[in-house]
Amino acid sequence: MASFVPTSPATLADAELYTHARMIEVECLDCLAHVTVKKNSEHHTSIQWTQEAVRACPQLCRRQPSGDRDGHRGCPRLAASIDAAVRSGTIPVGAEDGY
Repeated sequence: MASFVPTSPATLADAELYTHARMIEVECLDCLAHVTVKKNSEHHTSIQWTQEAVRACPQLCRRQPSGDRDGHRGCPRLAASIDAAVRSGTIPVGAEDGY
């Protein structure tokens, strides 16, 4: 499968903006894994997991690769931590400038 590797400065800047803009660090209230999160809407949440966070999360560590979408489901404890951060105002909800 071919992949696209951006080289244009404008494209690289867009990619950086899309993947890192407004990302807020959140710590799971259960396992203390650190991820970065952004909520563009009530129903849209972007989560960036590090390898360290995946290893720290017992929910993700128990999963066996299945090849289907169930293998991509998140951790309910982290979801509750994100919801708490939204309620406290730590994570703003709503896209800015399309991001």
